[in-house]
Amino acid sequence: MAKNRFPGLGGGFNINQLQKQAKKIQEEIEKLQEELNQREIEATAGGGAVKVVINGKKEIKSIEISPEVVDPDDIETLQDLIVACVNEAIRKVEKMIEEEMQKVAGFGFTGLF
Repeated sequence: MAKNRFPGLGGGFNINQLQKQAKKIQEEIEKLQEELNQREIEATAGGGAVKVVINGKKEIKSIEISPEVVDPDDIETLQDLIVACVNEAIRKVEKMIEEEMQKVAGFGFTGLF
């Protein structure tokens, strides 16, 4: 069993146990990632004038625009609302993924997903 132990690590470090734990965490992360991909997050802008629904894969599922914000003479405002809403939806998905992954692994995954 000496080949499974590392000197200087307290003598009780077992590489096989570490590998099993790593595999278990990896399986849990994969399962969670699949679940998160199916979740849908909603974001709004302009007091609800624009609503975006996005999934955990960061794919936009729908965009709803209230007719009262559609002004042919002011397209720029509508464009700004859509951009703000999509960006907020992406931030919400990233936060959801980060929080859920921390629960599984016990540490952050910022920027990995």
